[in-house]
Amino acid sequence: MITLKGKNIYIRALEPNDLEFIYAMENDENIWEVSNTQTPYSRFLIRQYLENANQDIYEAKQLRLAICQDEDFPALGLIDLFEFDPKNNRAGIGIVIQGLSNRNQKIGSEALELLINYSFEHLNLHQLYANIGEENSASKALFTKFGFQCVGIKKDWNFIQGKYKDEGIYQLINQQF
Repeated sequence: MITLKGKNIYIRALEPNDLEFIYAMENDENIWEVSNTQTPYSRFLIRQYLENANQDIYEAKQLRLAICQDEDFPALGLIDLFEFDPKNNRAGIGIVIQGLSNRNQKIGSEALELLINYSFEHLNLHQLYANIGEENSASKALFTKFGFQCVGIKKDWNFIQGKYKDEGIYQLINQQF
């Protein structure tokens, strides 16, 4: 099981008892815009997903981890590597924190730093990228804090609440390569 510890949080592999947490996250319409979700998920589908969550990143081409504050196991958010491409040494990265009270608490910042370090030091990735809606100032601030740079804007990329919205692509290059 992957566990990466920071000063105040740790990120860990998903466990079967994360079912209700993931069910709540995936069905929270308030975060569908950032998670690129458009339909609700059933507990059955999430249970199947968790049963297959033991696949390694090279098989699944993604890695989803729970963000936790203490050893009692409750998760506060999720952080993902997706579209893992070992040939070109890159992956997308995304993060979502559940509940407004958990945001702006440096939880996302610490989790992102842990996963960036893991990606560059253990997976030997050359680059990470994030897709961020142009109106998502909190995510833009978080990612640019760690050196991600906006390298392009995808015009009218996402159709949200009856309007097309732009999305930026942010990239972080591992300078050690």
